[in-house]
Amino acid sequence: MAMSRIQQLEQYTLKHPQEVLLITLEIDGEGDQLLIFKGFSSSLMRPTDFDPDVPMLSDDAIIISIDRLMSPYNPNNPNYIQQGLTWEQMQMIL
Repeated sequence: MAMSRIQQLEQYTLKHPQEVLLITLEIDGEGDQLLIFKGFSSSLMRPTDFDPDVPMLSDDAIIISIDRLMSPYNPNNPNYIQQGLTWEQMQMIL
C-alpha cells in the first residue's frame, strides 16, 4: 500500500531531522499551515488532533507550497533552505 502524502513528508523529516517542513495548504476552502518536524505534524492555524493516527493532511487538501527550513524553527527569523516548492517538486526530493 502506498504511503499518503503526509506519511511521505513525515518520513522525510525523520530521515532529515535538521529540517522542518512548512506546508501551506487549503482544506475545504480554508487556508492552513502545517509544520512537520521529526515525523510529527501540527497545524499552525487549527487545533491538532491528540491522536497521532489522525492524518493532518487529507487526500482532498490542496498543497499550495512547501518550504524547507533549518531546524530549530523560529517564526521570527526562519532559516529557509528552499521556498515555494510544489508537491511535484517535493516528490523529487523525497
